[in-house]
Amino acid sequence: MAFEGFQLSQVTVPDSAGEVSLRVRRGGSGPPVLLLHGYPETHMMWAQVAEGLARDFTVVCFDLRGYGGSTKPPSSDDHETSSKRAMARDAIHLMRHFGFEAFDVAGHDRGGRVAYRLALDHPQAVRRLSILDIIPTGEVWARADRRFAMGYWHWPFLAQRHPLPETLIGADPEAFFFKLQYPGAKTMFEGEAYTDYVAAVREPAVVHAMCECYRAGAGYDRRLDDEDKAAGRKIACPVQVLWGGKGALAAWYDTLAIWGEWADDVRGRSLDCGHFIPEERPAETLDLLRGFFFEL
Repeated sequence: MAFEGFQLSQVTVPDSAGEVSLRVRRGGSGPPVLLLHGYPETHMMWAQVAEGLARDFTVVCFDLRGYGGSTKPPSSDDHETSSKRAMARDAIHLMRHFGFEAFDVAGHDRGGRVAYRLALDHPQAVRRLSILDIIPTGEVWARADRRFAMGYWHWPFLAQRHPLPETLIGADPEAFFFKLQYPGAKTMFEGEAYTDYVAAVREPAVVHAMCECYRAGAGYDRRLDDEDKAAGRKIACPVQVLWGGKGALAAWYDTLAIWGEWADDVRGRSLDCGHFIPEERPAETLDLLRGFFFEL
């Protein structure tokens, strides 16, 4: 059973458009740590890491709005309701619900984008920030080239106007998100987690929400990044960056140098794996996060 010792609940948090219900797991005791999942997954991706962290920390994981068992937000013309800023607001309200005004954060993939937006928008709340296998959204789009078009093709595809991607994905969501996009996913992911991912993507509302997430990334999120970079705004807390040595970041970017433009205190390294670091290298990920979050 994944997340042994954790409590599963639905927590309602306020939102400008109403309320958002988040599927949440909480466990452990000690300083608070928030773990944010990526696409096309749910908070279940953290199961193998969260249990270890819970020996030393109070660990909170939740499904981002639109994903898994959390609220599917109403669409908006500018896609703000599916933006990383909106997801970061959810995180702030959730941690306050549990009594935490400041906490450590780790985010993978889409969750990493929420995590650094959280640190930029709410610097008083984030003590340490660990970002897994991304560079900032604005930096990705600014560097878009043939490699991006071929390797990250799902970025522009999912960002196409509704209902183009939703219609095409709807024919076989499991095939699109896992069997074709990530061959070998069923054997790479833990069984309970994979079952949760597939159950989620079989819901048309989740597919639409994930498309909206990428539409926000192509517009709203990118504009925020570009504005922050132009203004010289930086992440104030210590930042750890981890990336898969067999993935796109290692092949395409000088990852630490890019993040060095976004924060003054940056450290990190690659791991011998692909994109899904916490699931491909759970023990190593746990050691790196624990060591970073234990720093004074």
